[in-house]
Amino acid sequence: MNRILSVLAVAGVVIGCATGLAGAAEEAEGGTPHYPILHPTEESWSFAGPFGTYDRGQLQRGLKVYKEVCSACHSMSLVAFRTLSDLGYSEAQIKSFAAEYTVTDGPNADGEMFERPAIPSDHFPSPFPNHEAAAAANNGAAPPDFSLIAKARGVTRGFPTFVFDIFTQYAEGGPDYIHSLLTGYDHEPPAGLQIGAGTHYNPFFMNGPALAMAKPLSDGQVTYDDGAPETVDQYARDVSAFLMWAAEPHMETRKQMGFSVMVFLILFAGLVWATKRKVWANVAH
Repeated sequence: MNRILSVLAVAGVVIGCATGLAGAAEEAEGGTPHYPILHPTEESWSFAGPFGTYDRGQLQRGLKVYKEVCSACHSMSLVAFRTLSDLGYSEAQIKSFAAEYTVTDGPNADGEMFERPAIPSDHFPSPFPNHEAAAAANNGAAPPDFSLIAKARGVTRGFPTFVFDIFTQYAEGGPDYIHSLLTGYDHEPPAGLQIGAGTHYNPFFMNGPALAMAKPLSDGQVTYDDGAPETVDQYARDVSAFLMWAAEPHMETRKQMGFSVMVFLILFAGLVWATKRKVWANVAH
């Protein structure tokens, strides 16, 4: 069985690579484009599989990358500051972190809106006052909210890879896509591929050959306190894991409950079988 699954995995990788190369060739020849040109690389995540868990240190680094880089353009309007306790932060640390942000509140006694420092019950605010302002500041393309981005993004994996995914319970398409996208800016576009003005080529982008977002990460851009590598690959990996947590903060509880339910069903099936044997033992067949 393991040998069969391994063959399926290899076949899926080969087909994925062939599809990516074929897409690039069609682009160069002026044929029908298929995106992404290159499929995301399947990475190794601590939260993968039925027993996977989040790496709190990685999530804290990912939060730092989001705060210092991504939050300049992307909001997380569905994530409250108080949920950062899941990352290992104390109440005092969360209050201090939230106070670094400013939110709009009101109306006050005079009927006017006002700004105040954020508190733990507030959500991560948007860097722009509205959708139109966000689009105007980014060449007409408003940056998406990051609250559920790791669950909302993911490239469809063709046959036979999706069959193999059933056995491995693969559900990391979002983080894989985000990591590949953030590290994919150094690829050169194929000859003859037209890149629009103000856009940036990225073969992992699922909606076209280029996107409005420029390369956001560079080596040494964010300082880590735990000695982790300060590289684009590490930044991309950490922020992808953090966004997965933001999209599914109760994943570990869900997996633990699922395991408990499976154990219960196995024991219950055994009791039913034993009861059946007891009831029908003396009945002639």
